[in-house]
Amino acid sequence: MTDVLENKLKSLPGEPGVYFHKAASGEVIYVGKAASLKNRVRQYFQKSRLRDAKTDALVAEIVDTEWIVVETELDALFLESEMIKRYQPRYNVLLRDDKSQLFVRIPMQDAYPSVTFTRGPLDDGATYFGPYYNGWAVKKALRYLRRVFPYSTHETMPRRLCLQYHIGLCPGVESQMISSSDYKEILKKLIRYLKGERKALMKEIERDMQRAANRHDFEHAARLRNRLRDLKELQRQIVFGDREFMDISKDQGLTGLVTLLGLTGVPRRIEAYDISHMSGTNNVASMVVATNGLADKSQYRKFKMQLPGNNDTAHMREALSRRLKHLHDWGRPDLVIIDGGIPQLGAVADLLRAENIAYIGRNKSGDHSHSARVRLVIPDESGYKTVELENSSHIAKLIARLDNESHRFAISYHSTLKRKAATKSILDDIPGVGPATRKKLIASFGSGVGVKEATREQLVAVLGEKKAIVIYDWFHPKAESTVD
Repeated sequence: MTDVLENKLKSLPGEPGVYFHKAASGEVIYVGKAASLKNRVRQYFQKSRLRDAKTDALVAEIVDTEWIVVETELDALFLESEMIKRYQPRYNVLLRDDKSQLFVRIPMQDAYPSVTFTRGPLDDGATYFGPYYNGWAVKKALRYLRRVFPYSTHETMPRRLCLQYHIGLCPGVESQMISSSDYKEILKKLIRYLKGERKALMKEIERDMQRAANRHDFEHAARLRNRLRDLKELQRQIVFGDREFMDISKDQGLTGLVTLLGLTGVPRRIEAYDISHMSGTNNVASMVVATNGLADKSQYRKFKMQLPGNNDTAHMREALSRRLKHLHDWGRPDLVIIDGGIPQLGAVADLLRAENIAYIGRNKSGDHSHSARVRLVIPDESGYKTVELENSSHIAKLIARLDNESHRFAISYHSTLKRKAATKSILDDIPGVGPATRKKLIASFGSGVGVKEATREQLVAVLGEKKAIVIYDWFHPKAESTVD
């Protein structure tokens, strides 16, 4: 251990946080979280501590350590996950015990959504949080949050009240002890907490508690008091950041962008765009958002392209044109990252300049090796210039993380549309035939072709005369009479 690192370790705080171990080159080689930064980080350098060979190899490479302090271990859990995705430290791969990432799933479109965990998120309309790289930690965190925001974990609804209801962890959705709208209000607060709005939630609860007391609704005020107390207790729970608590002045990727691009301030909201299609079909665009350098999945948007054909530049212009109509309700970006080079940037330059929004492109042409540098296309007075960054630079890690995330999001949406197109039935275009009727027809006749070949009498037996006639006439239109 160097003298500089030894002196630095003496200044480690006792609060929760996320730490970054660095090699001599400045590369981030490991990201971790801690209930107490002082205790956890120093453990790496204790000679008396038994370690495995991989950890010994990590410690031998560490020449510097940095850290970010957060307020709770739950905050550290999210921040660690995001930083691992950005920096992809090689020792996190080598030392990770739980190699499968975990997501929290909340299907708010259901009448009584259940809060569950999954390894693979789907494009099913549910709200997902993650991925988290420590499964037991996030499950433990949600157990603590359940005391404050009671929720159901039943994917299949049981016939009687569960044990969790009797101990105050479930609001009794099995017997509709709570209305769907009231239950969803609880889940909305849970989601806000997971998004980092803990301080705002506490202020709202405190305000509502005071209002309840003023109108002499002391029973409701007591419930709010208990919820506020439980929220404060989370700061003392051992759980295992969050946008609200991260000191963005320590994010070298964000501060580096200010210098590189000559921005007037740190880009708090960054948006990245990508196009996906297959031979000009199922064209889609994605918009991913980073708030204070961290992925903000609640702000992601996807666009189904209206322009046909294989034309990435035209589709990129369409996506930005549609997005910029929502500057007031979606928020204003400080920086836009376009997937592509000069042609893609040229297609949207006038749109972004008109709104005074900074923009750059990531040109991946020629990126065929892991060691390839990250190439950025940046507008300047003479047109455009290309800047190459080392993969290990903080700016490159941030740009690559967002660009890769926009590509993943676009591919996911494109794949969904492709699956829907592949399963499209000849029944889909019949007026008045909805999913329930189609399901009944397929069950009776085996396929859309079977329905087409069915007699009028067979259709009446399945659906009744009125709907059967509509379907039969759709497939067997009456020939118009002709006059000689």
